[in-house]
Amino acid sequence: MSAPLPAIIPAARKATAAVIFLHGLGDTGHSWAEMFAGIRTSHVKYICPHAPIMPVTLNMNMAMPSWFDIIGLSPDAEEDDSGIKQAAENIKALIDQEVKNGIPSHRIVLGGFSQGGALSLYTALTSQQRLAGVVALSCWLPLRSSFPQAAANSVNKEISILQCHGEADPLVPLVFGCLTVEKLKSIVSPANINFKTYPGMPHSSCPQEMMDIKQFIEKQLPPIN
Repeated sequence: MSAPLPAIIPAARKATAAVIFLHGLGDTGHSWAEMFAGIRTSHVKYICPHAPIMPVTLNMNMAMPSWFDIIGLSPDAEEDDSGIKQAAENIKALIDQEVKNGIPSHRIVLGGFSQGGALSLYTALTSQQRLAGVVALSCWLPLRSSFPQAAANSVNKEISILQCHGEADPLVPLVFGCLTVEKLKSIVSPANINFKTYPGMPHSSCPQEMMDIKQFIEKQLPPIN
């Protein structure tokens, strides 16, 4: 099923960089486009695609926006192997589209929240497109037992990753974030992983986190004249 066109915050001047950000389960790109409008940088275009509608096993097969099926939320739950890989290919195609539009992949930060953050990590780590960085919020690494082998041919082994997690997250507990960081250190250069946690923050965002994201984007995507 084709999803509607992404929500886009255009650059205030000529776009020389882009952020592609993937929302969480049941959401749309609009809510994150609004968040990025509040921290925008003038030369950066923000693209927030919408996930296709599909039945989600975890939610009694109810149909909702979802990048891939989620079967369970425990660390050893079965995963939607083919769905995750197909979703990653769709995001790689979106990155290719921006490259065609004149923004090189090394000027693109990929990110996401929860299920979207999981997909952004998986996509970056299996991609042949050199990216500027990943913003992984309140999430986990999907198909983690396939790594580091799955990243053997990736060009993003030195990629900078900002990973953020709420210390009071009841849905994707902080331990998932901690386990993910440890796994990431076996795949990419550990010095390039920045893990930030926020006291009292549930499965959502907060102003401090948004400021940390803004600083990360500005560092990874500096203006070019």
